[in-house]
Amino acid sequence: MQNIAMDKQNDKTILAAVDLGSNSFHMVIAKLRDNHFQVVDKLREMVQLRAGLDSRGRLSAIAQERALDCLERFGQRIQNLPEGSGSVRVVGTNTLRVAKNSDAFLKKAKKALGHPIEIIEGEEEARLIYLGVAHALSFDNTRRLVMDIGGGSTEFIIGERFEGIERESLGMGCVSFSQAFFSGGSITKEKMKRAIIAAATRLRAIQKQYRDIGWDEAVGASGTIRCVANIVKEAGWAVDGTITAQSLDKLIELMIESGHIDVVPLGNLSAERRSVLPGGVAVLRASFEQLKIKQMMVSDGALREGLLYDLLGRISHDDERERTVSAMARRYHADQAQTERVVLMLDDFFDQVAKPWRLEKHYRHQLHWVATLHEIGLSISHHQYQKHSYYLLAHSNLPGFSREEQHALAAMVRGQRRRFSLKYIKRLPKDIQLTTQRLTVLLRLALVFNRGRSIEEATPVKLEAKSKEIKLLLPADWLAEHPLTEADLLQEVAYLQEIGLNLTIREGL
Repeated sequence: MQNIAMDKQNDKTILAAVDLGSNSFHMVIAKLRDNHFQVVDKLREMVQLRAGLDSRGRLSAIAQERALDCLERFGQRIQNLPEGSGSVRVVGTNTLRVAKNSDAFLKKAKKALGHPIEIIEGEEEARLIYLGVAHALSFDNTRRLVMDIGGGSTEFIIGERFEGIERESLGMGCVSFSQAFFSGGSITKEKMKRAIIAAATRLRAIQKQYRDIGWDEAVGASGTIRCVANIVKEAGWAVDGTITAQSLDKLIELMIESGHIDVVPLGNLSAERRSVLPGGVAVLRASFEQLKIKQMMVSDGALREGLLYDLLGRISHDDERERTVSAMARRYHADQAQTERVVLMLDDFFDQVAKPWRLEKHYRHQLHWVATLHEIGLSISHHQYQKHSYYLLAHSNLPGFSREEQHALAAMVRGQRRRFSLKYIKRLPKDIQLTTQRLTVLLRLALVFNRGRSIEEATPVKLEAKSKEIKLLLPADWLAEHPLTEADLLQEVAYLQEIGLNLTIREGL
């Protein structure tokens, strides 16, 4: 393995992307040069996390141990990249989305790896996969279908160039289907038929829409699809590893004739890859049939490469999250002038309390996003609009955002006014609960001062923050001149006392 030595001066020239998939864990390390990157190392281990889910939907101790051992090895390679530097992104996919004890595992995983881990939803996974494939191939304006078979889910994306037109993630994967239909490795005609029908049933949800949109070329992006491409090429069933329905049928026939995956003549295929191949082949064959795929080429680009390009976009101020927030604000007719007023005051508040409250720089972006979206619920109803804003944020597809980021934004807009309930914040991971609570306090205060939607000059406010106390200083006689805001501030004192935060208000700034 190549040793990646880094010092503080060149930390920002190294990017790392880690994909904690349901079947394999991947890490890609790249060097950033002139706003492009050059891959310097790749690591992959077949952890088979999905295989460790028990009947209760919990990760077994053995599966967790396999995963943590792998993450410790990965962590040694990126230990010199500081946490929070923006140069490392680690994501978990289907199995970590569904495992009931994933929160407890993620705490241990973060310690082993040395970096926080984001859980991303299926559509965000699909977006990143397409981004990786789009950069791996020299994409022109041709419309393409990209398919990625993971351990627990399969992603389908239709796109042109670097933009996805349609994205979907379906709950079927090579590990889950191999466990469900080919337990013990036995392969029969009836088992394969049932597996293909089960996959076809799931594909019904998207098949008409995808066929109607159409595409010119199909591309496979996963290890399973690359494995199938190599098999059909070596067998002489396809040219240059291009997969066809006919070559898949020949592979299925060979597997059924062999009767057991261990005796199927598949060359030097590893035992781990063999064990999950039948389920993956069933998913692939059903997809060819239901989506009317004629042939499929294979790409080396995948989720981890998409993560690298997404990181590069954030570094070069081309952040998908910014586009998502702007699009959502337009869709729900957010008041742009009010957003600008609130953001201006939040920036001032953030500068004043960031040090005592230990708020890292990236939380400023989070405040900007929540200020932009806090009123989107008004498009539904003015009555308790914070609840409507919460619902829209919690249940919408937000490209670029992890599940944790999305739920944190939703919790903040839910807590923007009226009684400060901590219920939604306590649903977040414990390590971000206090920070989210403090950011919500800043939002609440900024909204108090901007409730009148005034076009007057911004009110000079000084904040002094401690762990359980915040002092608010205003110009002399300001409260007497603004009795409605004074009433709101006094009410805010009472609301914040309920969560153990002492707000004091003084004049004489």
